[in-house]
Amino acid sequence: MARHTLSVLVENKPGVLARIAGLISRRGFNIDSLAVGPTEHEEISRMTVVVDVDEIALEQVTKQLNKLIEVLKVVELDRDASVQRELVLIKVRSDASTRSEILDLTTMFRCNVVDVAVDSVVLEATGTPEKLSALLEVLQPYGVRELVQSGMVGIGRGGRSITDRARRSA
Repeated sequence: MARHTLSVLVENKPGVLARIAGLISRRGFNIDSLAVGPTEHEEISRMTVVVDVDEIALEQVTKQLNKLIEVLKVVELDRDASVQRELVLIKVRSDASTRSEILDLTTMFRCNVVDVAVDSVVLEATGTPEKLSALLEVLQPYGVRELVQSGMVGIGRGGRSITDRARRSA
């Protein structure tokens, strides 16, 4: 089994997210990551779905998604031909003695400090899952108090746009 990132263009209508998540879960596949948002066209939304399946199951899921009326286009984002990122907000214990060390780490991982309190800092970081895991590992000794992570989002490299092609075929 391998992780696959699917970019699914859908009509921007109520219930589409539930239908797609239901379709995938009814087939016994787990969704590792899911992010949904509008595109540059208000009538189209993009769902980025990460699933851990083998090639045969991936083909099955893709065919089933394409059968849904609200689905305009399904594209697998190849890691080398796309930019893929996640966002994480991390609340870390921090006092006067550890704050400068934590701020040094934020520079190394290109994090943003988005909140500072007497006993903690909140960091914002974006990157690949590997980068974010490495960041969490180095912050663990300071005490991660809270964590929230977005789903994966991705876009193909280069000048081509899958939303333009989907609008023409819709």
